[in-house]
Amino acid sequence: MGTRETLNSRMAAFLRQPRSQGWRNRGAVSVAAIAAIGATQFMGPPRPAALAPFAALAGRGVGAGATANAFGVSQEVRLRFALPSGELEFPLEVAGDPSALTYEWVRLGDSTSADFARPVNGSSFIAPPAPGFYHLAIVRGVVREIIPEPTLAVMVPFEQKVAGKLNGYRIGTYLAERLGHREHPEGFIQVRAEDSTLMVSTHLKLGDFLTRDGQSEVWPKYVALNPRLLDKLELVLAKVGQHAHLAATAGVEREVAFDVHSGFRTPAHNNGVWRAALDSRHEQGDAADVAIDADGDGQVTLKDERLVERAVEQVEEEHPDLVGGLGLYTSKNYHTPYVHIDARGKRSRWTG
Repeated sequence: MGTRETLNSRMAAFLRQPRSQGWRNRGAVSVAAIAAIGATQFMGPPRPAALAPFAALAGRGVGAGATANAFGVSQEVRLRFALPSGELEFPLEVAGDPSALTYEWVRLGDSTSADFARPVNGSSFIAPPAPGFYHLAIVRGVVREIIPEPTLAVMVPFEQKVAGKLNGYRIGTYLAERLGHREHPEGFIQVRAEDSTLMVSTHLKLGDFLTRDGQSEVWPKYVALNPRLLDKLELVLAKVGQHAHLAATAGVEREVAFDVHSGFRTPAHNNGVWRAALDSRHEQGDAADVAIDADGDGQVTLKDERLVERAVEQVEEEHPDLVGGLGLYTSKNYHTPYVHIDARGKRSRWTG
C-alpha cells in the first residue's frame, strides 16, 4: 500500500476519468477492516482511548498527556483552535501535584519556546499571540514534556481580512458582511506549502480542505475549518468502515476509499462554482463534499451514497450537536456520485 499522498493523487486522477473506467486506480485509504462473521447491520464500534492509559504517564518525564476528550467526540480530531492570545480548553491529565506545573507553547517542528511560561490552571490555557501551529509543553522544575497531540492552530482573526484579501491571498466578501451580520468564521488557519500534509484528524489532512481555485502559487493560503466537521466526518467514516468490516469475506481485509472533492471555499471562489448556494456552508468551513467507496467494490455508485446516508443519519441520531446538511449528488451531471456533509446545526436534506 502506498502513501496517503500517492493514493490521493490516484483518486484525483480517477475523478477526471469517464465513469466507465471505474476505480482501477482508486484513491485515498480511509478505513481498513478485517472481516467478521455474523451481523450485517451498522453497529457502533467501541472507541479506543486516543492515548495510553493515564497510569502510564506516571513513569515518564513530567507525567502529562492530553485526555481522550481532547480529540473530540470521535477521538480522532488532531487540531484544537484558538485566536491569538485567546483562551482555549485543552483537557489534560498530569501525574503528581499540578500546582507545581507551568506551560509554554512550542512551534510545530521546533523545540524552543514561542511564548513565556504560565502556571497550569486546570484545562484552561492562553494561546500564543502569533498565528501558526503549536504543541503544548508542560514544565515541572527543569523537566519539560512536549505533548505531541493535539496540535493547536492559532488562527488569523477574520477582521484582519482587508479588501477581501489576507497577505495577498484572495478570500472575497461574505454575504454576512454585506448584510451587516456576524455569521462568518472567527478566523482562518494560515497554511504554508509545507503545512498541507499536517493531519487535522486521523484520516484527513489540512490539504484536503484548501480551496481549489486559481491561486495555486499564492502562499500562505487561508482556510476556515470547523472542528465539528472533522468530528462528523470521522464518525461517518467509522460507521462506513464498520459496515465494510461486517460485510467483508472472512479473513479478507476490506479497504474503504474516499476523496475530499471540496472542503473550504472562499466566497470569491464559491461565486464561480456551478449551482453553489450563495451563502454556502463551505464558506463557513463546516462542510465537505466527499466521494466514498462505502462497499469497497472499487467504484462509487448510488449504493455507496445510500450507505453513507445511513451512516450520517446514525451519527446525527447519536450526536445531535453534529446535526447538519446532507446532499446526495448522483445525477449524470457529475463524473462520479458524491455527498455533501455539513455540521450547520440544523437538519437539511437534498439531492442533486
